[in-house]
Amino acid sequence: MIRSWFARAILALVGWKSGGWPPDHLPKYVAIGAPHTSNWDVPLLLLFGWLFRMDIRFMLKAEMFRGWRGPLFKWLGGMPIERGQRKNTVQQCIDAFNSSERLILLLSPEGTRSPTQGWKSGFYHIALGAGVPIVCGFLDYGRKQAGFGPAIMPTGNIEADMALFAAFYKEKAGKYPEKFGEVRLIGRDEE
Repeated sequence: MIRSWFARAILALVGWKSGGWPPDHLPKYVAIGAPHTSNWDVPLLLLFGWLFRMDIRFMLKAEMFRGWRGPLFKWLGGMPIERGQRKNTVQQCIDAFNSSERLILLLSPEGTRSPTQGWKSGFYHIALGAGVPIVCGFLDYGRKQAGFGPAIMPTGNIEADMALFAAFYKEKAGKYPEKFGEVRLIGRDEE
């Protein structure tokens, strides 16, 4: 509760407001964090997570949890992921969903703050493999508004599902709008 009050005060101070509440009725889902064009996105997303009293998890490479940073990142919601040739990040996330009663995994499909040609497909395959919906979370710097939109259950028809995401994010502006890539999936050869 203290974090929620703290977040409300900070967000009011900087002029940000809520644009849609998270789906409390869903115990598990992948939450999209988009557009992701600035380092400021992460603290804003954390503040809105605290405001909404959410227990959000996000992926970080396991090396980030060494030493004093480990407890801090775990407290903030970090989930250690083993990266490497023999480690399947998508499967690690599916396993985390399967072993949890409640899990909100926040992912940025763009994968970077730099301009991209589209979104990486991991978020989609995690949700599809775990049988959980994808909830459209957003930061709209144009309106200074953040929140949640629809929950979309992946059907396996990627083109149709991506059209729904594209329609939702069409009017959302990142801090640097020119860095927000097209809402479409890119293959490994295009990344």
